[in-house]
Amino acid sequence: MLLDMAASDPAPVTLVLGDEELLAERVVSGVVAAARAADPGTEVHDLVGGKVGTGELTQLTSPSLFGDRSVVVIRSAQDLSKEVIAELVAYTKQPSDDTVLVLTHPGGVKGKALVDGVKKAGAAVVTVNKVTKPAERLDFIKQEIKRAGRNISADAAQALLDAVGNDLRELAAVCNQLVFDTQDKTISLEAVARYHKGRAEVTGFTVADAAIEGRLAEALEQLRWALGTGVAPVLLVSALAGGLRSLAKVGGAPRNLRGGQLASHLGMPPWKIDRVKRQLNGWGPEGLSRAMQAVADADEQVKGGGADPGYALEHAVQVIVASRTGR
Repeated sequence: MLLDMAASDPAPVTLVLGDEELLAERVVSGVVAAARAADPGTEVHDLVGGKVGTGELTQLTSPSLFGDRSVVVIRSAQDLSKEVIAELVAYTKQPSDDTVLVLTHPGGVKGKALVDGVKKAGAAVVTVNKVTKPAERLDFIKQEIKRAGRNISADAAQALLDAVGNDLRELAAVCNQLVFDTQDKTISLEAVARYHKGRAEVTGFTVADAAIEGRLAEALEQLRWALGTGVAPVLLVSALAGGLRSLAKVGGAPRNLRGGQLASHLGMPPWKIDRVKRQLNGWGPEGLSRAMQAVADADEQVKGGGADPGYALEHAVQVIVASRTGR
């Protein structure tokens, strides 16, 4: 679905265009990995569009006396000021030999001058449009499994999609765990069925459901069991985040949509919508915001920002349960 950015030298300027966040993040990570493969000492500057000031790009891309290489990532480039956009377009025409620049833009009208300008100036463009069609999501599942050196049968991929839903982050997490839990070269429908009856349901998704529904003791027990059996903390964080995102999506859906229209609007199967609606009881906007922030903090810690991923996850679960304070 995406080019292997880490397998080749990165372009001097890359524009990642589209609103599929997971795929955009992977492109950025691929460019950074490619730059560091060429020079392990490459420094990375990760910036947000709305906070980039005039002249900052010039400062970051100026040649170093020591020949140091760098990657400058500017996310949400649609929020850049007109002055910075003009600076970026001019830079793209004559980029520095020592710097790789990566811009992410979700598409749309806002910041279109930047998109048009850097395209015309010669930037490499990688498009990551939202994955909306069932066939595209099935292709995503197959590519995820293939990335891990395995294959998956067509009926198994369909069963996985039906069970998990359409969120790419959840699908990616489930594919990774499924590969970890099975040994066959080609993952079968039977393997997917065993997976959903066994470890996957009794780890991340069970922990998330118990926490979201306010069952603290059960959530902590299942969390400790999952960690004790070798489930990666990042998968548990993903399940918690996915559960909270589902609450936000269903809770924020237009009230006039029902049945198939609602399922199509949310990109979720009807059975999952019904389940999330039941889980919404007891949740309000402020509590959901606190819970999401706690999971974001845990995500940072399990990815290297903290010394004890288990403690970070337990704290996140406790905050989630405590945030379920009613409407």
